[in-house]
Amino acid sequence: MRYSKDHKAETHERIVKNASVRLRERGAASLGVADLMKEAGLTHGGFYAHFSSRDALISEAFAHAMQQTTGRWRKRAEQLPEDKRLASIVNGYLSAEHRDDVGNGCALPSLGVEVSRANPKTRKAFASKLEDMISMLAEQSPSLPTKTARREAIAVLSTIMGAMILARAAGTGEFSDEILSAGRHAALRGENAAKPRTKKPKPKTEA
Repeated sequence: MRYSKDHKAETHERIVKNASVRLRERGAASLGVADLMKEAGLTHGGFYAHFSSRDALISEAFAHAMQQTTGRWRKRAEQLPEDKRLASIVNGYLSAEHRDDVGNGCALPSLGVEVSRANPKTRKAFASKLEDMISMLAEQSPSLPTKTARREAIAVLSTIMGAMILARAAGTGEFSDEILSAGRHAALRGENAAKPRTKKPKPKTEA
């Protein structure tokens, strides 16, 4: 059976999306081609109609994951006045929801270390998307000189990524929430940082 070019492109995109989720959840070592192709409704042999190698798929999956994060930031920023955009991005990033959704979250906390051991093509794709993320964050400080805005963006990204790594390592309890809160405060220097959510006391029941 012959498929249209659109069908092939859609299948290719679906494989990349699934791979990007698996990468963030389990890492590159656990990315199985056979399982991904099965999810896409294709045979293992059909893989090479879409990708030249497993490494090529991993490179695309890395790039897709990072592009997804930048797109979310941009969408969030476009809905707010300039002076609230960066705070919204940071507060959304260092949230319990993002912490608990590894598979659909930012690739940096999940895969940053793995990139240093990846092949040159993957590292190049990663670096390109990292530049996009830094540029997008720098755009949220239009009042600063270009170099200063870029330096601030790198500092913010480093802070929120590091805080997310520690928060996930600490689990999902109060200690983890404390790390998220401290990260928000540090990245925004205390300005417009979202306060940690307090748990509502359970209503007392009569004996």
